[in-house]
Amino acid sequence: MPSAPTNAAGATPYVVFGYGSLIFKVIAALIRRYGTCMLNKGIAVSHHRMLSQKATPGYLKGYVRRFAQKSHDHRGTPENPGRVVTLIHKEDWDHCSSSDPFPDDNVVWGVAYTIDPAYASEVRDYLDYREKDGYTLEEVDVYGLMNGQETVVIPKAHCYVGRPDNPSFIGSEPIDLLAERIWHSVGPSGPNKEYLYRLAEAVRRLAPESHDSHLFELETRCREMDQKASHGVSTAGLNDL
Repeated sequence: MPSAPTNAAGATPYVVFGYGSLIFKVIAALIRRYGTCMLNKGIAVSHHRMLSQKATPGYLKGYVRRFAQKSHDHRGTPENPGRVVTLIHKEDWDHCSSSDPFPDDNVVWGVAYTIDPAYASEVRDYLDYREKDGYTLEEVDVYGLMNGQETVVIPKAHCYVGRPDNPSFIGSEPIDLLAERIWHSVGPSGPNKEYLYRLAEAVRRLAPESHDSHLFELETRCREMDQKASHGVSTAGLNDL
C-alpha cells in the first residue's frame, strides 16, 4: 500500500473523498474558475485560482452508499425531511438493514479531491459546517485500477460518514416508500429528486466500471413517477405513505 502523499513542504495534503453531492456540486463548484465570491462560511475565492490540485475517481471497499440519512436542512425540512446518501460500513448496514434488495453491494464509487494547501483550512471548515447534520469525519483508502490491477490510489483520504447511532440516520426503508419520499421532498437546496438524478449521472461518468445498484434503482423509480405525473397520473403524497 502506498504511503500518504506529501507536498513540497513535507506536509500531508488534505484529501477529501466525495460520494454524494461533493461529486457534482460543492467541490465541483469550488475547483472551477470564477470571480471573487463568498461561500457560506465566507471563503473568498480569487479569480482563476484552483482550490483543488487534483480530482481522482476511485472507490471504497467494505462500505455501502445508501439514502439512509434524513435531510432537514438541504433536501427537506424539519417537518418533512428528505433523504440523502451516507456512507456506511458494510457490517453496520447488514446489522441494521432488513429490507435491502441489494445485499451484495460493498463498493462505493466517488472522487478524491486533493485540496490546494493554500485553501485546505478554509475548505475543511466549510465542509465541517456543511456536513454538520449527523456526519462524522473518518479516514478511508481509495482504490482504483491501474494497468488492470486493483490498487490503493489515495490512502487515508478524509470522508464524512453517517454512523448508525447519529440522530439523522433513518436506516433501511422499503425502496418503493423511499423513492416516494425522495420524489416528493423539497428543501432549501432544491428538490430531493434533483439530488438523486445528479448523483446518478455523476456516478455513471466516473469510470466505465462505476455502478451503484441502490442509486440506479431509486433513479428508475423516481423517473417512472415523473413520467406518470407528466401524463396526469396521480402519485402518492407523503401523507399517503
